[in-house]
Amino acid sequence: MQSWLQAGTGPFLGRGDEVAELVPVLADHRLVTLVGVGGVGKSRLAARVAEEASAGMFETVYWAPLWHLSDPALFDAVVADACGLADHSLRDPLDALCAWVGARRVLLVLDSCEHMVAACARLVAELLARCPGVAVLATSREQLGRPEERVHQVDPLDPDTDGLALFTAGAAAVGVRWDRPEDVIVAVEICRRLEGIPLALRLAAAQLPRRPVRVMARALRERLALAAPEDAGVRPERHRTLLTTIGWSHELCEPVERLLWARLSVFRAEPPLEAVERVCAGGPLTAKALTEALAGLERKSLVSVAGGRVRMLDTVREYGAMWLTELGEDGPVADRHARYFGELVARAEESWWGPGQGAAYAAVASSHADLCAAMERLLLVEPESAVRMAGRVGFFWACCGRLHEAGHYLNEFLQLAPASPGARAKALWALGVVRSLQGDYEGAARLGREARAAAHAARSGALVADAGYLQGLVMLLRGRPLAALHIADRELAARPADEAATARCRLVRVFGLTGSGHLSEARAEAEALRARSVAIGEHWTRSYTEYQLAVIALYEDRTDAAAEHARAMIREKRTIGDAFGLALGLDIMAAALAARGDGESSAQAFGAGQSLWETVGHPQRGTPELASLRAGSQRSARQAAGDDAYDKAYTWGRFTDPGVTVETLLGLGR
Repeated sequence: MQSWLQAGTGPFLGRGDEVAELVPVLADHRLVTLVGVGGVGKSRLAARVAEEASAGMFETVYWAPLWHLSDPALFDAVVADACGLADHSLRDPLDALCAWVGARRVLLVLDSCEHMVAACARLVAELLARCPGVAVLATSREQLGRPEERVHQVDPLDPDTDGLALFTAGAAAVGVRWDRPEDVIVAVEICRRLEGIPLALRLAAAQLPRRPVRVMARALRERLALAAPEDAGVRPERHRTLLTTIGWSHELCEPVERLLWARLSVFRAEPPLEAVERVCAGGPLTAKALTEALAGLERKSLVSVAGGRVRMLDTVREYGAMWLTELGEDGPVADRHARYFGELVARAEESWWGPGQGAAYAAVASSHADLCAAMERLLLVEPESAVRMAGRVGFFWACCGRLHEAGHYLNEFLQLAPASPGARAKALWALGVVRSLQGDYEGAARLGREARAAAHAARSGALVADAGYLQGLVMLLRGRPLAALHIADRELAARPADEAATARCRLVRVFGLTGSGHLSEARAEAEALRARSVAIGEHWTRSYTEYQLAVIALYEDRTDAAAEHARAMIREKRTIGDAFGLALGLDIMAAALAARGDGESSAQAFGAGQSLWETVGHPQRGTPELASLRAGSQRSARQAAGDDAYDKAYTWGRFTDPGVTVETLLGLGR
């Protein structure tokens, strides 16, 4: 299911007319902002509008959640990432996004803009000016202030109809039904007092097993009367109603539930249960008490737990954060949060060379927002730990296409934070890998020299070898395979103790041997390195050995072997979510299929590869020897298939979901 269909939880009631009204508005107004108080259902409404609009109006819908973002400098990169753009260039992320979207009919949903209004307005202005097919649907508590903006006020539900229906559904979910007409009358009173605000109604319904409707109505009369007008000039009435309802839910919680609620507010994403246990436990929240408190919060509709992860709505999280500060625990809990995610990254690095590599990539990817928060906290309290964590996570992010974010944190921390030579060497190395993948070979070469000097100062053979890997990578990308081979041999002669760093240098050696024409030696070296990777269950290194074996097999006219190695590379790259590597794999698969005379399948692979290259921002990059293979293969495929069949197959691959093409090429779609 698309992520934009998963916005919010619970029933969606009473917005059918609004959906029907808003869909055509998007055809006439390219910027529509849904404005309303927290908890009124803006995200749910946006999701339904996007669902309806996706059927015919737009080629693609992208959903960019923004509530977790704290640094405006990363705004453009976060939106580009949400749109599936893993840009491998030095371009400004917004420039890259505009170029990639081009003239396509795209709906971009920017969810929760209120704390990034200026950044949202700037991005929207550029997109609308440069991408004629783009429309933007934003949700916010305030307008973006653009002249072309069409504002739609999202009001609460009608208390007497849709509000009552939502309240009744929530009551039924906790086993409460209206048995008497007078109960329905009181339920309507509650809906009116809660002004039809969906979140307030769901929270109230969750309290019914402990507080029957008559008791609830009386309590609300008293509570809302007391809450009234003191700050009426500061907060909208409905905002006070919602805060009052959340506060009431807070009071009805057990003390340990309130404490857990507050501590959960430190997370920026949907944390796994293990993270909740590690970060939130302590004091009265023993392991048993935490489990019971989490179940209690779920019963009260304050959190939801699914797939081993905990979700809390933004408005509820804001209230918890306020209480965390009141308790004086915001600093200590943030420190535990940073420590946990720092340890997660350290474990990921330790398991990179081994069977845990795929799980490590998944853990890093799913924790992205919390990793950012952890590093930002460490920069304040433990600057060297921030540098060390950025160095560890930087390589993962580089491999998964988060180059702009990796470059931002690494560059900023290296400038701002003092660190030991070892921590600096790791961060310089990771930043150098980022710059090399972005095409800044001069900058990457300089960082390689700095990383090598820092690694020697740290007396770390592993860090020296990794600096050598970076230097060799730059030579390969510059088309100097003999220089890369020399660097790899130099590092391997030093026999670094770290097997992961050794494997990376051995990989540079394989590429250097292939690029300089030593095919037999390259094949033997690649097969040995692949055997070691297979033996320990590693994916990243194996994928590139398979790539090189496919290239060598093509040079040696072993087309069946080339195709099988290409399939193996693609399988491995899918495991770690590497768009750049998948694009390379599809190109080499296309070359192998062309060499076998299967022109149409080759065209499909080339088309799918082109689609992925566009998400990477470097059309048809790779080490230089691939260029001649690619050009010759495209000519061969066209000759084998004929112009019309080739063009149709290429177009199918180009505009079909690359995942479908990949499964077809791997034999999984049959």
